[in-house]
Amino acid sequence: MMILHPKQQGEYESLHVDLNIGFGKWDFDPMDIENPFPNNEGSVHLWMGDEDLIVNVDLQRYIAQKVGWVKYHEVAGVGHLLPFVDGKIDAILKTLLSNKD
Repeated sequence: MMILHPKQQGEYESLHVDLNIGFGKWDFDPMDIENPFPNNEGSVHLWMGDEDLIVNVDLQRYIAQKVGWVKYHEVAGVGHLLPFVDGKIDAILKTLLSNKD
């Protein structure tokens, strides 16, 4: 698994990529994606700040409800640059490495 921290690619580049993904045309419907880990050999996690002004939090909540195999983590009082908030990356890594949902 590779985790790329936004600081590794630069804050501007990170936002640019996020905007292209969020507002670009996709060749598929994300709601049609099947669970890549049907035998529980892995998991998909989504962390979202509830004050994100770039990615719509209501949309992320909707996707998490409809795609039940995604483990959704909403962080109160945090915006789009969640990884820059003190202690958040550590908490995310701890969750991923502890294999607890």
